[in-house]
Amino acid sequence: MSLAIASTSLQQLLDDACEKHGVPGASLAVLQDGEISTVASGVLNVDTGVETTTDSLFQIGSITKVWTTTVVMQLVDEGLVELDAPLRRYLPEFKVADESVTEAVTIRHLLTHSSGIDGDHFADTGRGDDALEKYVLTCAPLRQVHPLGATMSYCNTGFSLLGRVVEVVTGSTWDAAIRARLFEPMKLTHTATLPEEVLRFRAAMGHVQPPGQELHTASVWGLPRTAGAPGGICSTAAEVVQFGQLHLTGGSVDGEQVVSSESVRAMQVPQIEVPSGGDGLSSRHWGLGWSIFGWSGRTVLGHDGGTIGQAAFLRVVPDTGVAVALLTNGGNAIALFRDTFGELLSDRAGVELPAESLPPEPPLPVEAAGYVGVYEREGASIRVVERDGGIAAVQTITGLGSELAPDPIELPLLLAAEGDDLFLTEHPAAPGMWHPVRFVTLPEGTRLLHISGRATPRTGD
Repeated sequence: MSLAIASTSLQQLLDDACEKHGVPGASLAVLQDGEISTVASGVLNVDTGVETTTDSLFQIGSITKVWTTTVVMQLVDEGLVELDAPLRRYLPEFKVADESVTEAVTIRHLLTHSSGIDGDHFADTGRGDDALEKYVLTCAPLRQVHPLGATMSYCNTGFSLLGRVVEVVTGSTWDAAIRARLFEPMKLTHTATLPEEVLRFRAAMGHVQPPGQELHTASVWGLPRTAGAPGGICSTAAEVVQFGQLHLTGGSVDGEQVVSSESVRAMQVPQIEVPSGGDGLSSRHWGLGWSIFGWSGRTVLGHDGGTIGQAAFLRVVPDTGVAVALLTNGGNAIALFRDTFGELLSDRAGVELPAESLPPEPPLPVEAAGYVGVYEREGASIRVVERDGGIAAVQTITGLGSELAPDPIELPLLLAAEGDDLFLTEHPAAPGMWHPVRFVTLPEGTRLLHISGRATPRTGD
């Protein structure tokens, strides 16, 4: 890897966008022509005022899933894991509420978010090396949000289970395996998974801004250790872009094959459609680990990550060798993403982000009876009601998200009809920006509300 001196214009772009969107601190890196340019802006923590630098570590959240997938594909290369083998071959103690899913769910289902297992199960089983081993047993009561393989629903649970598969097959912890199999071969010096490792570096603190309050530091720094494989990596924007570069070079680093070119290509093949996808954040399809976008008629790979007051974004354009990573610690990170990535991907790769979605004017009529009801999954309960000739929803955050706040978190969602069971709602983390919501009826009759990549089944009237 070659680190280039970042241009003044790149620094100005980030500084201006952070100020505009109230982002306390951010780090941005761009890969082009084999060189990485990186800049940083703002502060890591508004309480301490410590300056953000390009070697500061941020939580990359669910971008971690693509790293975990890469390790799984290494194990596939070595004949230690089969994509279409049942999960119970590796984790015989695994079970969920649906016995048929317990027996039939495969590694591929987990990598493509198509298992239907309730996906936001963030059980904290402690800080010990046996955390994931204990986590597997906590999955027994989990219900299906959709039948196995019927559609996709974003599934953190599945990646925690994949982390345990990595442990069983390699005989080490997930943290040690990803360090030995990715961080070290890629010569990454500022990438870590455990808090005690992160403390060796300058590290960002997350910031939150509940409605009607000022932006302030989050009450908790990180996720439970069981969420490592789905979202536990901390890194710099430059090293996240280096990871993207690994997938642009067919899996090699300095001539050494880290993961096979066949596995790299396999990860980039669309596997399943995303019912609520299609805007700048949500892709139309998911591959193995990667979210797969089709922008300007071109393939763009990516993944986003959100932890407690931190948000991260990665986009990779295979046919130009361009990759961009943005790491943030609060504020309107989605608007910051659109401003920076919109300009950089257009200038460097000739790729345009989709235009922002806006509700139609005048509003389209809605037959409310087909939508009203209560929709529930791990982490959220959504009540859809008739309102002013249309429909609206109130989402109540449950589980880990609710435990981090002193009061119940209720998010009012206006649902503006687009047609064909498709609606738009204002993004709760980005005022003035809208994203898609789709109601889906599966062949066997299950009614789902699909939002933010997650399927939420109707459970009552």
